[in-house]
Amino acid sequence: MNGSIMALFHSEIFWAAFCAWIAAQCTKMAVGWYERGRLDFSYLVSTGGMPSAHSSLVCGLATAVGLKAGFGEPVSVLAIAFAAVTMFDATTVRYAAGQQARLLNEIVDELFQEHHLSERKLAELLGHTPLQVFMGLVMGVLTALLVHAAAWRF
Repeated sequence: MNGSIMALFHSEIFWAAFCAWIAAQCTKMAVGWYERGRLDFSYLVSTGGMPSAHSSLVCGLATAVGLKAGFGEPVSVLAIAFAAVTMFDATTVRYAAGQQARLLNEIVDELFQEHHLSERKLAELLGHTPLQVFMGLVMGVLTALLVHAAAWRF
């Protein structure tokens, strides 16, 4: 069974990462519901917003790998480095791309008033603020700890 795809679904590491991502996306949906007063299921697959689902997933993954293999093992160091790069990217490159998209959309809006241009907008919510990434980190670690504790029971 270890060589089959089904082994993935018996992996504590898989479930920690997956549950961390689901928890973050559901939290985004709840925040959107609170802020806008309506339930929007598109948050389940959206980028950007509070908390960072990317950060939650990679931190859940890194924590689960560390708990399973030991935090000093090379695979754990690799998972932690992967998480750090992902979180750095979310707060720098992707965040800057979102800010640039916002500015370009404003420029197009102004030009559209004088000229006929495409009304297509660029996606503005791409990256995360440091707080959103930090909350994703916390959610990922806590979710991995919960999955690890649950796995001990079975």
